[in-house]
Amino acid sequence: MLKVLILLQLAVLTSYDDLRAARRDERGSVSTEHVLWAVAVIAIVGIVVAAVTTYVKSQAGNIK
Repeated sequence: MLKVLILLQLAVLTSYDDLRAARRDERGSVSTEHVLWAVAVIAIVGIVVAAVTTYVKSQAGNIK
């Protein structure tokens, strides 16, 4: 019975190590994706700010 438990433990630990190694290989892809999303959000916010600023300046010219 002890041999079976040892074999099972070795199998689980080997699988766990393989999963950790596979996860390490793709570690930077999530960071790159976050950076691209951040750049996209900043660009969209910049466009919205420019549009609102232009609208407010045009409407400010109409004030008597």
